[in-house]
Amino acid sequence: MSDDVKDAGLVAMISSILGGGKRADSMTPPPLAEVPPTAPSNGFEAVAVPAPLAIPIRRDDSPDAAPAAVPVEQAAKIATTADGRKLLPAEAIADLVLGELRKLEDFPASGASVTVYGYRHWNAMITFAPFSTSFHNATRFRQAMPDLVFKLRRFVELEI
Repeated sequence: MSDDVKDAGLVAMISSILGGGKRADSMTPPPLAEVPPTAPSNGFEAVAVPAPLAIPIRRDDSPDAAPAAVPVEQAAKIATTADGRKLLPAEAIADLVLGELRKLEDFPASGASVTVYGYRHWNAMITFAPFSTSFHNATRFRQAMPDLVFKLRRFVELEI
């Protein structure tokens, strides 16, 4: 690789780190919706079980044999608090936060990770893989996180 190519890459990296001459203070986070969070199902939501709770199984091949019933387990219900908030584990809340962030413009399809921590007043932290987004966009997403977490706390609580 020639020195000119290396220099151009370094200049581009420094420019993206410094925001291309723009200050991060002048950026405003994107507006967030006032609706309950929606994210792809990750196995934590209750699944409706069909009306028959037993599946008939034949014990032998004779046509006169009566089918034996084997009970089917009910899907686990989501626990809720006294004030109606859902109790979810940290991984499920991180999926919700990431799902809400993916609705924002220019959010990277991969390379973003959300960590949920805390207890009563849980919080979330977002990290980005190198070259997954620009410095400008990463700053916008990080500025949007406190508002998003504040709104999600009204609907979900961290399960311990």
